[in-house]
Amino acid sequence: MFQTELRAEARDQGPPAQPQDILEAENVSLRLLLAQAEIDAQQLLAQAGIEAKQREAGQKLQKLILEELHHRIKNTLATVSAIASQSLRNAASTEHAQQAIEGRLLALGRAHDLLLQAQWTSADLGKVVRGATEAFDNRDAPKFSIDGPDIRMNSAAVIAIAMTLNELCTNTTKFGALSMPAGHVDIAWALDDAGQRLHLTWSERGGPPVQPPTRRSFGTRLIETLGRQLRGEVTLSYPPEGFGYVIEVPLEALTSQPSA
Repeated sequence: MFQTELRAEARDQGPPAQPQDILEAENVSLRLLLAQAEIDAQQLLAQAGIEAKQREAGQKLQKLILEELHHRIKNTLATVSAIASQSLRNAASTEHAQQAIEGRLLALGRAHDLLLQAQWTSADLGKVVRGATEAFDNRDAPKFSIDGPDIRMNSAAVIAIAMTLNELCTNTTKFGALSMPAGHVDIAWALDDAGQRLHLTWSERGGPPVQPPTRRSFGTRLIETLGRQLRGEVTLSYPPEGFGYVIEVPLEALTSQPSA
C-alpha cells in the first residue's frame, strides 16, 4: 500500500525533471547570486573608501589643530615668561612686581578671550580697544573717547594692541591723566589716504603736569617691542598737558594671517 501511495504521488507531480533543466535552473540561480554579490561588494568598497577618506581628513585636521595649539602655547608661555622676568627685574618691591604681573596676565587673558570669541582668527580693532579700556573706565562718567573705523586684525595684532593698551591704561591710572578726577584719554585711529597704513593715537589731558621719565621702564620697552612686532613706528611724547602715544603700522601687518 505504501508503494501504491508513492506511485500516486509521482503521477501527481508530473514527469521527473531532466538533468539539463536542473542544471539550467542552478545556473540562473548562481548568476543571480553572483550579480547580487557584486553589487554588495561595490557598495561595501564605496562605503569603505568614503570612510577611509573621512578618517584621513580627520587625522590631518587633528594634526593641524595640535600643531597650531602647540605653536600658540609656546608663544603664550614665551610672553608670560618675558612678563614675569621683566616685571620682577624692574619692580621696586615684591608687592609691586606681583601687581604688575597680575595686571599684564589679565590683559593677556582678555586678549585671548576676544580671540576665543572670534575662533582665534581675528577680532575688530574697536572691540579690542573697548575691551582693553573697560576695566579702567567709569560708566557714570566715561574717561575714554574712542573713535575709528572697523578693522579686522589677526591674532598676533590683537594680543600686541591689547597688551599695549593695558600698559597705557595702567600707567595713566597711576601717574597720568586718569590719576586725576578730571582726567580723560582720547583714542583714535584712521587709515592713510592710500589705505595702506594705520595711524593710532593715545592722547591724555586733564591730568597732572607731565615730565619726561628719567629712565626707560619695562612698560616703555614693552610698548616699543610690541610696536616693532607689528613692523610699526612708535612715538612717545611728554608735553606738560598730557602724555601721548602714536603708532603707525602697515595695514598688512594687522590683517594678514601670521605664518606658523
